[in-house]
Amino acid sequence: MNAPVTVSIVGASGYAGGELLRLLLAHPHATIAQATSERLFGRSVTKAHPNLRKKTTLAFTRLGDLEPCDLLFTCLPHGDTMEHMPRFRDLAPRVIDLSADFRLNDPAAYERWYGRPHTHPEWLGEFVYGIPELHRTEMKDARYVSSAGCNATATILGLYPLFRAGVARPDATVVEVKVGSSEGGNRSTDASHHPERAGCVRSFMPVRHRHAAEMIQELGFGREIEIHFSATSIEMVRGVLATAHVFLEKPLAEKDIWKIYRGAYGTEPFVRIVKERDSLYRYPEPKLVAGTNHCDVGFELDADSGRLVVMSAIDNLMKGAAGQALQAFNLMHGFDETTGLEFAGLHP
Repeated sequence: MNAPVTVSIVGASGYAGGELLRLLLAHPHATIAQATSERLFGRSVTKAHPNLRKKTTLAFTRLGDLEPCDLLFTCLPHGDTMEHMPRFRDLAPRVIDLSADFRLNDPAAYERWYGRPHTHPEWLGEFVYGIPELHRTEMKDARYVSSAGCNATATILGLYPLFRAGVARPDATVVEVKVGSSEGGNRSTDASHHPERAGCVRSFMPVRHRHAAEMIQELGFGREIEIHFSATSIEMVRGVLATAHVFLEKPLAEKDIWKIYRGAYGTEPFVRIVKERDSLYRYPEPKLVAGTNHCDVGFELDADSGRLVVMSAIDNLMKGAAGQALQAFNLMHGFDETTGLEFAGLHP
């Protein structure tokens, strides 16, 4: 048996950091060395993550007190990881970053979508984009992985088979995601104040959502494409439901669409094709993937108009953050990629 991989989590007091702690504490091949939080330095990690009571005695350390380890998970606010990368590189031979700092390959795209230049564009080419279903081979030899955005993950996994097969028109895909409140992080704002958030169906980013840049990058396959993307908050804590309206290059029968999706995902451990005729849950439902690393994908064809409606559901903190990061960790170290991610979800 090989020695456990020592890992540390930078920015571990947030929701994604808490999910990483939960997953790694049960991982048979990982040992958590340190977990940082400037705000909660010296306090038990259970102060931020009470679900971990009696699971760990770990206390938060400061970023400045980090010691060398085998791999760093970085969960810092967007814009912070890029400033620390030279130091992180010296602390660990491998880094998995959960921020948006290294998701885009093109520095010009970063400036366009994030409104400021990337301060270390030389690092962009060093990171593998973090959806394992798309970049599994590269991850196996990677030193650096940038986990994908949660809305991007749900959308890309829903649309990837169609764009890879070249059957989707490049300029006519419209996507709307409905998202839970945990997507906004654990720091309160006016928008997350309970009287303002409860009972709401609020369009908060009808155009120019940053995650659209990832979709365009990953779904192009050498073509110029457009993804018309909008995001809506609903009264849910965890979860993303992406509904994509795809217009096809030519008419396809439902059996042909099934063949495309089965060809892409038939052997994938975490992507489930969900389409039943008479079930209450005949389409993807975020409730059923809560706490899991699954992405459920389904579709319905409007044969009259040629419109294909694709639905995909994930837990934004799992497949959209910590879960896919752990999946990448497993691939980078030669472990079975499902290790530590076997939870099947709850019902009801």
